[in-house]
Amino acid sequence: MKLPVQITFRNASSSQPLEALIHEKAAGLETYYHPIVGCRVLVEVPHRHHRVGNPVHVRVDLTVPGHELVVTHDASLHGAPDEAEGAAVAIREAFDIARRQLQDYGRRQRGDVKLHGAPPD
Repeated sequence: MKLPVQITFRNASSSQPLEALIHEKAAGLETYYHPIVGCRVLVEVPHRHHRVGNPVHVRVDLTVPGHELVVTHDASLHGAPDEAEGAAVAIREAFDIARRQLQDYGRRQRGDVKLHGAPPD
């Protein structure tokens, strides 16, 4: 099943490579938890005060049956030669966080979470 992905760019220029990266990362999430219903991604540059060094804010909303997982990630462009490369780094980092949250959610759903025994008397 192809995961429906809604992508929004705010104060950031959209580009085919960034959109392709988002689609690739979103499709990869299905290997960790299959019944993902929807995925919304927001890529935003909140301030444009500086030419280099503006933060990139990425928000990933994953909808799974009965629950919604939200990942917000702020990455700095310091060290990135341009906004597009900084946005790509922020997108990869946000999807890494989303993958970990999705894996944890899947473990809880399957009951694989370790339960602590009763304390000894």
